[in-house]
Amino acid sequence: MSAESVSPNPGPTAVFAQALLQGHNRARDEAGVPRLAWSGTLARGAQAWADQLAREGFMRHASQAESGGAGENLWMGSAGHYAPESMIGVFVGEKRHYQPGAFPQVSRTGNWEDVGHYTQVVWRGTREVGCAIARNARNDFLVCRYWPSGNWMGERPY
Repeated sequence: MSAESVSPNPGPTAVFAQALLQGHNRARDEAGVPRLAWSGTLARGAQAWADQLAREGFMRHASQAESGGAGENLWMGSAGHYAPESMIGVFVGEKRHYQPGAFPQVSRTGNWEDVGHYTQVVWRGTREVGCAIARNARNDFLVCRYWPSGNWMGERPY
């Protein structure tokens, strides 16, 4: 555990949550897939995990049991320096490496991890998202959870 203290939860407020949802849905509109709905249940699970990451001071994905089988995207950046659009923009920015195909053959680089956040954002079968953020003395930790999860081997993202 990090020696840094965790500050009170900075969000997501309704405005923050709306910005995160809009960022996801803009990318989905561009990909021609159905928009996502916000899930309070997913957001509550994401908040618990974001709080855990802020206490630990580093990023790691939740296990399938810890996430309840939901898909998960993580982001970390200097505390208080990034807007929600910038955070989601990191996930969506991976589109530059995306190539159509069946997962995991979806990256121009040959490494699916270079597009895995993007493909989860636009995964056709995903219907809901819930995100949360936690802060420690140095960083903000964003956790987004997706249901049903994406990035299934042998399936096309969209």
